[in-house]
Amino acid sequence: MRKLTRTVCELLDRGERLVLATVLSRAGSAPRAPGARMVVRANGSIAGTVGGGLVEAEVIRAAGELFGGSGFRIRAFDLAGSTSHAEDAICGGRLEILLGLIEACDRNRDLFHGLADALKAREPCLLVTALGLAESDSGELKLSVAKGGKPEYGDFPYPASWIARLEEAGSQGKWSQVAVIEGHRFLVEPCGAPGTVFLFGAGHVSRPVAALAHLVGFQTVVLDDRAEFANRERFPAADEVCVLDSFEHAFRGLELDRNSYVVIVTRGHSHDRTVLTQALRSPAGYIGMIGSRRKRDAIYEALMRQEGFGREELERVHCPVGLSIGAESPDEIAVSIVAELILARAGAAPG
Repeated sequence: MRKLTRTVCELLDRGERLVLATVLSRAGSAPRAPGARMVVRANGSIAGTVGGGLVEAEVIRAAGELFGGSGFRIRAFDLAGSTSHAEDAICGGRLEILLGLIEACDRNRDLFHGLADALKAREPCLLVTALGLAESDSGELKLSVAKGGKPEYGDFPYPASWIARLEEAGSQGKWSQVAVIEGHRFLVEPCGAPGTVFLFGAGHVSRPVAALAHLVGFQTVVLDDRAEFANRERFPAADEVCVLDSFEHAFRGLELDRNSYVVIVTRGHSHDRTVLTQALRSPAGYIGMIGSRRKRDAIYEALMRQEGFGREELERVHCPVGLSIGAESPDEIAVSIVAELILARAGAAPG
């Protein structure tokens, strides 16, 4: 999202109009989730992707038609039907794609630069695309960025009170959502807060976890009580590296919510248990702890006996952390952990 938004800003700054193709909805095994985007330039070149193959080629062709007009259109693609050929390697499903012409005007430049700034700062905001009446599949494109419950950039010719309702719709999951208010259809996408991974422990596993989590769009915070491990030299890609006085108050000063991912990979069982106790009392949406099942069971029994936690509370914890892929080396274990983080962020379940 950040990279594509920068591309849009660069093109608009050069006075170049473009078509923005956005996956509006999907069903079945369609390749990209709602919110996936692709920029199509007048010369047919692209940035980003809405899934590749024949569908993408058709989207590029349809985008070319928009350059001769204005506004937007919505196209539906049945990937199990006539658009699905053997060489396209698509297993079926259905995609609904929004194509909108973005003019190189001051309003659009301000909007996308505002969005780029929010994404860079990881500042929560909402990208709203107004699609007119719910039954329409074409019309005038109206984009806006909302912050703090009110429109900040762009064109939002509706009651400001609707923003709160759109924010509620956008909070229902990771992907973009389609909302209908009083017969008007909107595509709403939460932006700027991709989720924060709190890595407790700065050892051999944490280094590749931090690097991979950053690569796939998580904000990363590394915390340890050893300055020789928790430092910028070892974690150049981390958003923040913190040296703790001890793990006893590891969560002091941290702001966690349902978009927080706690990964416990300290250097010992006692520290893991100390951090886990605090994590279970936090609103974190994901808690994972490294270790064997034997270690897990011992810690769980102690927490139930001494801290009063119930079995249902402990079921929040992913332990052993990571997907079961036969990982052995620190790098392989990191892949399994970050894969599970991606799965949790997507709101999916293993299998």
